Amino acid sequence: MDRFSFLNAAHTAFFADLYEQYIQNPDSVEPSWRSFFQGFDFGQANYGSDFIGEQVATIATGNASNGHVSEKTQKEFNVLRLIDGYRTRGHLFTKTNPVRDRRTYSPTLALENFGLSSDDLNTVFDAAKMVNMQPSTLAEIVKHLESVYCQSIGVEYMYIREPEVIEWIKNRLDINDNQPNFNPDQKKNILRKLNEAVSFETFLHAKYVGQKRFSLEGCESAIPALDALIESAAEKGVEQFVMGMAHRGRLNVLANIFGKNTQNIFSEFDGKDYDDDMHFDGDVKYHLGLTSDRLTDSGKKINLNLAPNPSHLETVGAVIEGIARAKQDRNHPNDISKVLPIAVHGDAAIAGQGIVYEIIQMAKLDGYKTGGTIHLVINNQVGFTTNYLDARSSTYCTDIAKVTLSPVLHVNADDPEAVVHAMLFALDYRMEFGGDVFIDLLGYRKYGHNEGDEPRFTQPKLYKLISKHKNPRDIYAEKLKQSGVIDSSYVKELEAKYKAKLDENLEESRKKDLTVITPFMKNVWKGFDQVSDDVMLKKVNTTFDKNELTEIAKTICELPSDKKFISKITKIIKDRNNMYFENDNLDWAMGELLAYGSLLKEGFDVRISGQDVERGTFSHRHAVVKVEDSEEEVVLLNDIKDKKGNFYIYNSHLSEYGVVGFEYGYALASPNTLTIWEAQFGDFSNGAQIMIDQYISAGEDKWNNQNGLVFLLPHGYENQGAEHSSARMERYLQMCAKHNMYIADCTTPANFFHLLRRQMKSNFRKPLIVFTPKSLLRHPLAVSKIEDLTNGQFQEILDDPNVADKKAIKSLVFCTGKVYYDIIAKREELNRNDVAVIRLEQLFPLAVDQIKEIIASYPNVDDYVWAQEEPKNMGAYSFMLMNFDLVKLRLASPKAYSAPASGSYERSKRRQANAIAMVFDKTLFQ
Repeated sequence: MDRFSFLNAAHTAFFADLYEQYIQNPDSVEPSWRSFFQGFDFGQANYGSDFIGEQVATIATGNASNGHVSEKTQKEFNVLRLIDGYRTRGHLFTKTNPVRDRRTYSPTLALENFGLSSDDLNTVFDAAKMVNMQPSTLAEIVKHLESVYCQSIGVEYMYIREPEVIEWIKNRLDINDNQPNFNPDQKKNILRKLNEAVSFETFLHAKYVGQKRFSLEGCESAIPALDALIESAAEKGVEQFVMGMAHRGRLNVLANIFGKNTQNIFSEFDGKDYDDDMHFDGDVKYHLGLTSDRLTDSGKKINLNLAPNPSHLETVGAVIEGIARAKQDRNHPNDISKVLPIAVHGDAAIAGQGIVYEIIQMAKLDGYKTGGTIHLVINNQVGFTTNYLDARSSTYCTDIAKVTLSPVLHVNADDPEAVVHAMLFALDYRMEFGGDVFIDLLGYRKYGHNEGDEPRFTQPKLYKLISKHKNPRDIYAEKLKQSGVIDSSYVKELEAKYKAKLDENLEESRKKDLTVITPFMKNVWKGFDQVSDDVMLKKVNTTFDKNELTEIAKTICELPSDKKFISKITKIIKDRNNMYFENDNLDWAMGELLAYGSLLKEGFDVRISGQDVERGTFSHRHAVVKVEDSEEEVVLLNDIKDKKGNFYIYNSHLSEYGVVGFEYGYALASPNTLTIWEAQFGDFSNGAQIMIDQYISAGEDKWNNQNGLVFLLPHGYENQGAEHSSARMERYLQMCAKHNMYIADCTTPANFFHLLRRQMKSNFRKPLIVFTPKSLLRHPLAVSKIEDLTNGQFQEILDDPNVADKKAIKSLVFCTGKVYYDIIAKREELNRNDVAVIRLEQLFPLAVDQIKEIIASYPNVDDYVWAQEEPKNMGAYSFMLMNFDLVKLRLASPKAYSAPASGSYERSKRRQANAIAMVFDKTLFQ
């Protein structure tokens, strides 16, 4: 008997189920069946549909004479392949482009490509059960597949590896043939929101001719979709909605989704100055954010947040993830689904900006996941003047979604019901699986990149089509009229009523002289002051009770006795115990960990992330230690008795740009969390330069947003080459002005302890950039006493503690950071008691009054020196020249170079030695 004779006896439904199982996981089926299915796939892929049939069975059985499969079974197979073809490739043949034909893909979904023909259309196939139908004719099966996969919505999902997810999506799509099924009231609501979207843009176009607004025209169906998302999300328990988007459609979203008073929008268009109470410079209207509360139609309250952002595309995507995570950690740690992030992209931006990849790689990481983000792409098929064929190599702009195996829905923006339907699918998926989902809203851009641009310069054919194309509201209204849902006057009445309200608000806005900008997340920041640089220099009480500090030290200096750790870890923890309880010489790591512990005791949260932060790049922190045999994680700071705050520490993926954006967002939403990002080496922060330039240094001035994010940037010349020496201090200092941030370069564990505590104990928040040491982590002189922590405070300037007679000092040397220890070592070697070294522990705001007092205390100085290990054109020298004129400074440093340091160990040492020698010898020049 032939070993594959079971084929003809198998019931086709069972056969279909098994093939379905094989498609999802070949190894899950019995070897004989797997062999047969492999033969079928081989025949289809290599010889085409004409080969399917007896040849398939021949390949599967290896027996041409006895391997015959009945024609009916062969046809059932072919129908299954057809179904799989639609599921896998149907999205390529959808009607999703509203203004022009799609590209042609082959092979098509023609029956002939699957071993079927028109002769089979009336044949009933059991394979219909695979699409949740009763046994049906091929014609009925094809009609169903066309409706599900090839109308206004194209779906990509077959690359997902979890069978239960695939099955959920298949079943969800089969409901109502994946077609919207809204009642008349729901359809009228879609039309109402669509009218608001269209009328808003029309009104602005008429009243503010040629002004930039980055209109939504061509993709207005995004407004009813977002409206439906909020209404439905609230019903599913979502309480907070965090959204980030670029320019296009932003004003429309603010007005018609977030409820921003259009009077304020009109004031922004009129270019009025800001309210007298607003001590900031502001930003253009299509960069501003808003926080509002909305009451849904069913009476549910939902908090809406649209984050402000600069022109730099996709940056805000990282920020909103951080905001969402902070809200989840603080308010909903047991049900993160209650905070929903949604990122609105442009098609050229999501395909072209590398930060999108960095953000998407966060989606499932413990330190950064937010329970799934809904990504909405406003796809107008052109980026400024660049056609989509020149803007990406991928088939779709959303192909980045495949990184996290997230489903993608491509939707025709002219079909608002389909758009709303797709959005509700996305919400259900996110709530069910806690994963990302993408909607590619394919529309067009009615005008140029901005409303003063001429798009026909570069896309004359496309814009000829667009100029003749009806807007989505009018298309939809005509459809509703034909189906009897509305009459011919309905839209005119909607439009007139909405326009009357806009006219009224325009008139009212022009009675006001100033523009009022509503602060973003105002409630979160209640109780915090906004301050200038003079207030930033006032002393803050950062003392901490010695007994409580000792209790913290006991906890972090003792490993669990029932667990085994590698000997080096055991020694490190034992050394910490000795330094606190026997020697009273605390090193940098001990000062840092005690700062965190003290804040946790006081009720502040602490969050640290970055590459390798759990151990620390230089193996100093060991905030997380691993059990030797199991790699179980032990976090001693979590064992602090009666702590009121939470400690979070996460090794990040190898990203600076995305992670810094995330942490900025986290700090923005959680001012009572000490939020820290540490660079692996300080100059690696230049990978996040856009976040530094556009958010950290200027966010308060542009958007009135305080932020307390801390940067820890390892900095110091230890002869390790150009990329492991400088954190590019000069760049940060160049960005400093008025009251925007702190810049510090500490030299003692105690000062670092108080600096970190000051960040939380102040009643305001500023970004803090700290140039942290490498060699000083274990330097025998870079230690502090317990008393320095418990009773001290942060010292912006440190006078020389080793000067016995200030009148004997002839040279007064100013420096910052690790070079101080190099200078005093040389001073001791030369026995130069006429030189004093002053440390600027905080460079901005510069404590000029304190420096003046120190200068006055050295009456006989005739030589003032600025010493640095960085080249002349780097480091803090140029900053000091601009901001310090009390005395004329002589420079002691390496000469100007293009690279921060030499790659040669010997050359680097020589340059360093020469710079130190210049401190003590006026005759030496660069």
